[in-house]
Amino acid sequence: MLDITLLRENPERVERALAKRATYVDLTGFLALDETYRRCNSEVEQLRAERKRISRELAQLPQAEPGALAKRAEATDLGTYLAALEERLAALGEERQAFLDQLPNLPDEDVQAGGKEQNEVIREHSTRPEFDFQPRDHVELARRLGLIDYERGVKLSGAGHWVYRGNGALLEWALLNFFVETHLRDGYEFILAPHLLTYQAGYTAGQFPKFADDVFAIEQGPAGPQRFLLPTAETALISLHRDEVLPEPDLPRRYFAYSPCYRREIGGYRSTERGTLRGHQFDKVELVQFTRPDTSDAAHQELLVKAEELVGALGLHYRVTRLAAGDTSAAMAKTFDVEVWLPSIDAYVEVSSVSNARDYQARRGNIRYRPATGGKAAYVHTLNASGLATSRLLPALLEQHQQPDGTVTVPEVLRPWLKTDRLIPTTPR
Repeated sequence: MLDITLLRENPERVERALAKRATYVDLTGFLALDETYRRCNSEVEQLRAERKRISRELAQLPQAEPGALAKRAEATDLGTYLAALEERLAALGEERQAFLDQLPNLPDEDVQAGGKEQNEVIREHSTRPEFDFQPRDHVELARRLGLIDYERGVKLSGAGHWVYRGNGALLEWALLNFFVETHLRDGYEFILAPHLLTYQAGYTAGQFPKFADDVFAIEQGPAGPQRFLLPTAETALISLHRDEVLPEPDLPRRYFAYSPCYRREIGGYRSTERGTLRGHQFDKVELVQFTRPDTSDAAHQELLVKAEELVGALGLHYRVTRLAAGDTSAAMAKTFDVEVWLPSIDAYVEVSSVSNARDYQARRGNIRYRPATGGKAAYVHTLNASGLATSRLLPALLEQHQQPDGTVTVPEVLRPWLKTDRLIPTTPR
């Protein structure tokens, strides 16, 4: 949620920043609504104080005192008017909050305006793999190697699902173990969060109310999904300290979580969405930090370096892209994508989004910290990064590390779990 003081004091800046996302807002009407709300709230507070004063005076008057009857009548009239005014205040507050809830975060100054066509590649790691043989795509490789059963996945759960089997399941688990060990080594706390979350978790993360239709709802309520399957562990981790005030010496808080991710979105049968590239359920390790505002930029770079190190350790060619405002998710101020090269589609696919939400999520979740020097509690900054998502990583591993004889070289960091240095074709079952 945006700082309402910023909207009041510098509406032109807010309008310009949101326009970079192609979100065009005229704040004139909202500011008039806000002013009406504030006047109404001030009157309500004055009337409540007046009611207390009258109550104190009545308590000191004998019941039969002639003035007491007049005072009681005055108190009754005041109470009736106050109740009506409080009802109006509540309606104005709901209207004001509904407007604030649908506003996305302001993109940082250095984020380009426009959509994905304005995304900026800032660096590449290593060179694209070249083959002196006809390379196979990841779907064919996964079938020949007996790693993934697409048909039985559809049979079990419908389109957008698959089954890892044999070395495919071991490869998936090896990736997750590699990520977990790396993040533990780097001092992040391991969290296994519930997969069923409440509406407030989705709201705090910035997904609700606008993107409520993107999740698998288990229970619906008047405001949206009362309980839903988490679309990413970030949605759970961001609410870990909801409605809390953290001591400044405890910052930054660094967490990571493994979870399956459940998404209603799914692609079609295009080559860029085949296999495990896009589905309703996939595995991911997610990193989250809670920081002071003055250290969030450094934390953002730390998370980006970590994501790059993971991809680099797997021997993959990748690039880092700074997303334009229109391609940055609604809750984020700045995002870097780490994208791996997929030869079969001649394109890069994202395996990690590394984002800084600034205080947007913290305001929605009322997550603050108490300065060590004392004074008023302030909102933390929240950041997240995939560390990593596997459903696109595995296709890149198969395609980039495939050999002329149809085998696939296993990255050295995964061999302790797979107990082999290469994957070989198997007889289909």
